[in-house]
Amino acid sequence: MEQQQLKCAVVDDSRLQRLAIVKLIEDHPSLELVAEWNNAIETKNGLLDTQVDLLFLDIEMPILTGFDLLDDLETKPHIIFVTGKTKYAFKAFDYDAVDYLRKPLKKDRFNAAVEKALSLSRIGLEQAAVEDDDYIFVKSNLKKRKIFLNSLKYVEALGDYVKLIMEEGDPVVVLATMKSFEVELPSDRFLRIHKSYIVNLDKVERYNSRNIEIAEEKIPLSRHKKNSLIEALNNH
Repeated sequence: MEQQQLKCAVVDDSRLQRLAIVKLIEDHPSLELVAEWNNAIETKNGLLDTQVDLLFLDIEMPILTGFDLLDDLETKPHIIFVTGKTKYAFKAFDYDAVDYLRKPLKKDRFNAAVEKALSLSRIGLEQAAVEDDDYIFVKSNLKKRKIFLNSLKYVEALGDYVKLIMEEGDPVVVLATMKSFEVELPSDRFLRIHKSYIVNLDKVERYNSRNIEIAEEKIPLSRHKKNSLIEALNNH
């Protein structure tokens, strides 16, 4: 099978820092360097006619920061932040960053971040083949996110929120009640099996009178929901 390649660009106002990242990119078999930019304005213009799958992005730059750049982009590639400071880490993940790397870069840490990006890219390719209506939009961290239903394993109540457990990546937390979120999901594919859990019937591997198993995770099954589960699985 042909090896997956990600087209990469590096954004940093320091030439030495760009060179360090470029060397790591050139040494990685799944990365192809397509551009280097030294500020956010160059990057915004460059992205108009350069296909970039993965952006290695500095945060503190003259005039516009890395965050300012992302705020201006309608369509964003995958982002790995590369910075000398830790204080931006929490904010970085509000931008759905793949990872957050500290300067100076270490090769093993760099490669681990790239593997995350490759995994997310593979999921994206699989999702592109999914029917157009096989997703819902949810609001998480003040942004709308597309959730592909075939990748959603189960939903867990979390106080005033619900937590979406996906096949890959971190859980997605949404401000909603279980009752309101349940109606957003197709009833022929998802079933509420407990006051705190809704499961994707496609992901159920085993069950008994007390719990079900999804990818070796045990999820409690309410006693009065067992018959509903059996019926749903038989008709699924």
